[in-house]
Amino acid sequence: MAGALECCSKRGKHVVLRTALCLLAIGLGLLAKISLATAETFQWLQLGPVGLEARVITEEPSCPTLRLDDAQSLMGVRASSDDRFPIKVCSAAIPPDAHSVAIAGASLALPPAAELKRVAVIGDTGCRLKGVYIQACDDPSQWPFAAIAEAVARQKPDLVIHVGDYFYRETPCPVIATGCAGSPFGDNWPVWRADFFAAADPLLKAAPWVFVRGNHEICSRGGEGWNRMLAPYAFDPESCKTNEEPYVLKLPGVSLAVMDVSDAKEEAPDKAQAQIYRGQYEALRMMTSGPTWVLQHRPIWSPGAEFAGHFLGDNKTLAAAAAGVIPSNVTLILSGHHHLFQVLTYESDLPVQVVAGNGGDYLNPGSPTNPAGWVINGVKIKGGVDLPGSFGFSVLEKQSEGWRLTNFDTLGQPHQSCLIEGRAARCAAE
Repeated sequence: MAGALECCSKRGKHVVLRTALCLLAIGLGLLAKISLATAETFQWLQLGPVGLEARVITEEPSCPTLRLDDAQSLMGVRASSDDRFPIKVCSAAIPPDAHSVAIAGASLALPPAAELKRVAVIGDTGCRLKGVYIQACDDPSQWPFAAIAEAVARQKPDLVIHVGDYFYRETPCPVIATGCAGSPFGDNWPVWRADFFAAADPLLKAAPWVFVRGNHEICSRGGEGWNRMLAPYAFDPESCKTNEEPYVLKLPGVSLAVMDVSDAKEEAPDKAQAQIYRGQYEALRMMTSGPTWVLQHRPIWSPGAEFAGHFLGDNKTLAAAAAGVIPSNVTLILSGHHHLFQVLTYESDLPVQVVAGNGGDYLNPGSPTNPAGWVINGVKIKGGVDLPGSFGFSVLEKQSEGWRLTNFDTLGQPHQSCLIEGRAARCAAE
C-alpha cells in the first residue's frame, strides 16, 4: 500500500494514466484488507474413530496454518467449496501427546491427560423453521442457544458432547412472522452458520467435542452439512451414508460408545433396522471394557410427552433392538430428541437414561415431573426426574462415588441435580 501511495505521488509523463492505475491498486489493496478482516473462520477439536482431530471452516481460498506445540503445518482439505457451501473445511490429526494446538492464532483446549472431571451435554440446539412450526430465531428468549453456549463455556468443561440435531431451518420464514424475518433455510452454509456455528463459536474453542448425529442430520434433511463439516468419517461428496458405523472412544475413566440411530423408526418396529442396531448393541461387549456411556440421539425407553394418558415419542425399533443385549458395563445412555431434561432409572437392570434435548429448539409440552411408575415399551420406570418447559444444558461432574449430573438454565443457574452411581440415579426431587 505504501508503494502505491508513493507511486501516485510521482509526477511526469502519462500522469493521468499513472494516477488511475495507482488508485486502482490502492482500491484493490483496500478490498483485500476488508476481505481479510471480514472472512470468517471457525475452528475446533473433535474426538472420533481416528482419535483427536482439528477442523476448520474458512472462507479463505486455502487452509490455515496449524501450530502443534512448536511446529507449524498447513491443514489438509476435507471438503472443497460449492454453490451451497461456499466455504472450505480443513482437517488435521492431532497426536495424543500434543501439549498445545493453535489455528489462525486461536488456541484450542485439549482433552485432559488424566480422568475427565467435567463433561457438558447439550442437544437439539437449532431454531425451528418448518411449515407451521415457526420459532422466533431473532429473539434470544425464544431461541437462547448463543447464551447457552456462553454459559457452558463458563463451566470450563473438559469435554462437550452434543447429542444431535443442529440443523432446523428447513423452510422459509413466513412473511407475516417478524421473529425470523430474512432467515436462511435449507441444507446450506448460511443455515448451518446461523443454526450452529455462529452461536457455538465461543464454546467450540473452549473444549474438545464429540458430535452425535441426530434425525435432523439424516440424508434427506441436513445430511450434506453434517457429512461435510461434523461427521466423524471421511467426507464423500458423491454420497450420503444413512447409518454410520458405531465407534468407541476409550478415555481415562470412561469409554464413550457413539451410535448413529438418527434414522431409527419410532412409531412401529422396523425389523430390518432393529436387526442392524441389535448387532451393534451386542458388539459393545467386545468393543468396550469398564464403565461405558452410550451416546445416541434417540432415547429408547423414554417418552417426550404425555397426551390423554398416552406417552408419545418412545422408539419402538430401538426397544426391539436393545432388549436383553446391552452389556452390563454400560451404565448411562446420553440422548436428546425430546426437547426437555430427563433422568430415568428402571425396575429392570438397564442403564440410566439422560435426555438433554433442551438446548434451543421448541420445548416439548408439559408432562408430570415425577416419572416413577411410567411404563415405556414394556419397561417400568423406577424413578428419576422429568423437567419440561425449560431451556438449558447439563454437566456431569466426577465424584468419588460416581457422577453428579446437574441441569442448568440458559444463564448457568442450576435447576436439578442427580447423583449417578452405576445404573442408579438419586435425584433431589425424589
